[in-house]
Amino acid sequence: MIKKIISKIYKIIFNFTASVFPIQENLVLFETFNGKLPSDNPCAIYQELVKHVDKNNLYWGIKKRELDEARRQYPELNLIPRFSVKWLWMTTRANFWVFNSRMPQWLKKNAGTIYIQTWHGTPLKKLGSDIQEVAMPGTNTEQYKNNFIFEASRWNYLIAPNEYSEHIFKHAFQFQNDILETGYPRNDELVNNRNKQSLQNELKEKIIGKKEGRVILYAPTWRDDYFIKKGIYKFYMPFDLKKLLNCLDQEDTLVIRPHYLVGDSIDTEGFEDRVKVCVHENINELYLISDLLITDYSSVMFDFAILRRPMLFYPYDIAHYKEKLRGFYFDYNKVPGPIAEDEESFYDLLRQYSSKKIVSHLTEQVENFARVYTSWERGEASKQIAELIEKKMH
Repeated sequence: MIKKIISKIYKIIFNFTASVFPIQENLVLFETFNGKLPSDNPCAIYQELVKHVDKNNLYWGIKKRELDEARRQYPELNLIPRFSVKWLWMTTRANFWVFNSRMPQWLKKNAGTIYIQTWHGTPLKKLGSDIQEVAMPGTNTEQYKNNFIFEASRWNYLIAPNEYSEHIFKHAFQFQNDILETGYPRNDELVNNRNKQSLQNELKEKIIGKKEGRVILYAPTWRDDYFIKKGIYKFYMPFDLKKLLNCLDQEDTLVIRPHYLVGDSIDTEGFEDRVKVCVHENINELYLISDLLITDYSSVMFDFAILRRPMLFYPYDIAHYKEKLRGFYFDYNKVPGPIAEDEESFYDLLRQYSSKKIVSHLTEQVENFARVYTSWERGEASKQIAELIEKKMH
């Protein structure tokens, strides 16, 4: 009861501050996934912006439980605990918000704050008001859609990675303000480093501890209904690790990139030398070291296509996912690689890839896909957004 009263008072003070006080000129607040470690599009924009403006005006909101790790990894950043008094003051008076996910519904935006929403992926799955039935705990379909539309109405700018996404964002978010047709800032790194073999070798040594062998990246999508209870989620491994590894060469490494909420639930006991679980690593670095991507319905396929490397698709629960959870924006049969809907077919495709029987065909599929979905990715998005912020600074 006391906790609820304190929370209510906090919100009242917060919104009073946002309503009464003017913005602080040039102050920029960055956040990734509501206070996770700096990454994704906001981080790419920060890295460019800090070259041109006073670093003392750039701040990162970080969840309290992430602060120690953030300070260890990013000692050069100005970090503030999310929902602290200092964060309250910064958030209500920032000249700019640069975020990649939604902010709390109760949080009032200062009339002078410019909100740049970077978002965090090209949509394969239905988004926002396009979702027919929401399966997430703690909300219902109508509430979820209304909250999404309200939040999108506060965005002054929304970054789009391609024309396909721009069209979807406009109706899924019912967005009516300015779309920035720049490509994703986070993808500049992929565009500018995709052919640098020496860098890729360095990254392999850092991430998996060796340069030898191929890297197979398994990056499945987030599943809304894989929860034990509100706030507690689980990871389902849709293959047998031993059988999968037997399809590859002895020196090959499987890298599993799960959603951060389920990373701790993955069991790789007995295979630690050939399987790496990478929850917090820079996803672009994982792409750059990977020779093959395995996914299902994740938007990682759009980013990985920039590298023009093979992909395999393993949508083991496609009937359930398509009809019960999200639904898709385009024909799933047009993904840039072969599809295995059951475990044995999946192992067979892996064996074909390992023996190089289908590699050239896979690359051709990716090439065609990339022409459609990565044409805006020119390696300059971070610079364009940083220039916009500089121009709009008071």
